[in-house]
Amino acid sequence: MKELLKKTLKKAGFQIRRFPDGDYLRRIKIINDNHINLVLDVGANNGGYALSMREFGYTKKIISFEPLKSAFSELKISAQKDKNWILNNYALGNEDTKSVINIAGNSFSSSILNMLPQHLNSAPESRFISQEEIEIKKLDTIFSSMCAPTDNVMLKIDTQGYEKNVIDGAIESLPKIKIIQLEMSIVQLYESELMMTEMINYLDARGYQLFSLENGFGDSDSGQLLQVDGIFVRR
Repeated sequence: MKELLKKTLKKAGFQIRRFPDGDYLRRIKIINDNHINLVLDVGANNGGYALSMREFGYTKKIISFEPLKSAFSELKISAQKDKNWILNNYALGNEDTKSVINIAGNSFSSSILNMLPQHLNSAPESRFISQEEIEIKKLDTIFSSMCAPTDNVMLKIDTQGYEKNVIDGAIESLPKIKIIQLEMSIVQLYESELMMTEMINYLDARGYQLFSLENGFGDSDSGQLLQVDGIFVRR
């Protein structure tokens, strides 16, 4: 019966896999091994990352940061029944200031940085369609008000090329952060972003070891992988 079901699903273009599998299973093991009880979800968009963490069994506190008004409205809907999920309608960066963010047609590719042709060619729906003024804060500015000294903190950053800026604004907080997960580009997709090898060296110099990789954004036509998520653990 099981084999018949597999064959039937395969003909329809589907496959049965273990849940969670691969990348996500490794992430859960890393989080559990480091006793993480607080995830800082930077660049939350509509809450997809946090919802997946809940789906994979993470029940502890999540604090999300999303500057876009439209995405934040969707984020509030995603989190409305979750009492252990706190939302903030601003971005994190390397200074306390205001800035302008470019809004992408698909929302989640929105960035403070300018998009490069490779990204647009691989995902035409990510074209910038408007701009919005946003507030930016340093993680160092707000860390002590959100994180207790006894918390085991994981910092997730999905800010479309702005990841280094977030970390530069968290230098004083890094010794209290056990895990960092962030997007790294193999091919440059945004102006001034730190590339994958540069980011690995940058975090290594700040006491973090690259522990795991997760597949990310790729070109559907050529099959080229353009971004991956790196999970770094503090030594």
